[in-house]
Amino acid sequence: MSDSFDLLIRGGTLVDGTGAPTQAGDLGIREGRIAAIGTSLGTATRTIDASGRYVSPGFVDIHTHYDAQIFWDRMLSISPWHGVTSVVMGNCGFGVAPTREAHRDLILRTLENVEGMSLAALWEGLGEQWPFETFPEYLDAIEQRGSAINVGALVGHTPVRMYVMGEEATEREATEDEVAQMEAIVSEAMRAGAIGFATSWAPTHVGYEGRPVPSRAASLGEIQRLAECMGELGYGTMQATLGRGLFLNEFTEIFKSTGRPISWTALLGGMFGPEGHRGVLEACGKLQDAGIEIYPQVTPRPLMFEFQWKAPFPFESLSIFKPVSEADFEGKKRLYADPDFRRALRERGESPGNIAGRWSDTVIADCPGEPGLAERNVEEVAAERGVHPADLALDLGLQTNLEARFRIAVANTEPDIVAELLTHPASTLGLSDAGAHMSQLSDACAPTHLLARWVRDTGTLEVEQAVRLLTSRSADVFGLSDRGRLAEGLAADVVVFDLDTVDCTPLRRVHDQPGGADRLISDAIGIDAVVVNGTPIRVHGQDCVEPDGDLPGRVLRGGPSRGERK
Repeated sequence: MSDSFDLLIRGGTLVDGTGAPTQAGDLGIREGRIAAIGTSLGTATRTIDASGRYVSPGFVDIHTHYDAQIFWDRMLSISPWHGVTSVVMGNCGFGVAPTREAHRDLILRTLENVEGMSLAALWEGLGEQWPFETFPEYLDAIEQRGSAINVGALVGHTPVRMYVMGEEATEREATEDEVAQMEAIVSEAMRAGAIGFATSWAPTHVGYEGRPVPSRAASLGEIQRLAECMGELGYGTMQATLGRGLFLNEFTEIFKSTGRPISWTALLGGMFGPEGHRGVLEACGKLQDAGIEIYPQVTPRPLMFEFQWKAPFPFESLSIFKPVSEADFEGKKRLYADPDFRRALRERGESPGNIAGRWSDTVIADCPGEPGLAERNVEEVAAERGVHPADLALDLGLQTNLEARFRIAVANTEPDIVAELLTHPASTLGLSDAGAHMSQLSDACAPTHLLARWVRDTGTLEVEQAVRLLTSRSADVFGLSDRGRLAEGLAADVVVFDLDTVDCTPLRRVHDQPGGADRLISDAIGIDAVVVNGTPIRVHGQDCVEPDGDLPGRVLRGGPSRGERK
């Protein structure tokens, strides 16, 4: 074999993604794949000097919502900034395919509410003429347009239900005939290359007009039958967002009937009480030991939401907010001024642990007209003004025409608990939510945060453990067999990083979405190079491919379409 390569990454410390000890060496890449691993490998058309750096597989983010963004941002920023080379979209059962033309507004209004996306940006970004209706057409459209990084897509329960049932998908269980139609759609999607099926029963998943998202109106039997489409075909992973009546017992029964892995969202510190996470981890570990593949997703970051009262996502699962979700802009303001609504909000906050009372964990992120309040605690400011914190927050909202922003720590705030979640062998990384809640949070930077805080700063994880979580562990759960490892013959997705400096910057707000819509972003530090299928796409923190040119990413197709066609 010739010793000349398309790309040679020379002089680094290789972390192969399996958890094995690091070793010094070079990486030779030819025709998009890893051709050789060793020392003194020869010459190359292009060389990256990785001296003093770690060289790892590209990071795999299994929980994103880029389903719409990929049609206006082929770079899928900001994920590759932080070393991500492959993403899984369609989580929580959401997505934009399949969608009939008559249902486009309903689907986009659902995403607007439940995933904190700008409706105007969605419409402008997708355009008047969508290049797809069915799920196979959706994958083909992505493939034809191209992307900087690799994308795999789950077929989502919500668009499938909407496609079959229309607006009634939010209101009732499906008939036998309707379930049969959904089964045919899911099977078609899986054969076309969906890497799994996703659904949600989460009470926080509230769609347009305060309605539950369509998947929440489904029976457990319907979910099981759609998941069984994967079992009949023999491939695919189910992703589920848990809710009352859809948890470990139900996941176990679904696994037994399908034989397919289930990755559920999300196990966060505090959501089961101070120590409840331990029992869940233990239960999942025992299931995995018994061959029942049920994987809880965990995240290395606190779950922080920025919100405005015009889109109060953290509160929308509360029954007192149902009329808020149903109301238009002026209607929301009338409710926030109503003494009865305010009294109900104060009373709800008296229940231990209820988010309506978490004002000590809430800060004023921005208050137009009162810049001195920025980054001040709501409870402290309320005490100074002699008012209840709930009234203060609503008053600030009303006096700014609902433009004031607040930031609340929802979960995962105790470092000791997060450390237990990250180090338990049953867990897998997830919940970056990249592409969703863009004006409310930005956790696409989770990989650099993990390396900085949990490897370098605290020593909670060894670099080999952290890289395994970021690569092969995630890839294996979703059946991405040629990703997540440095091994000859596998796809050449590679990250070069400096463990001494790697980090993510504090969030900042930019207005770079369609129509000037805003989002929060975090810049990456210490990511020297990001390589996708043998092509460097970022070097020293700068893109080195043209967003409008040829891009190296692939659609990662499951099942018989696994060929990742160009």
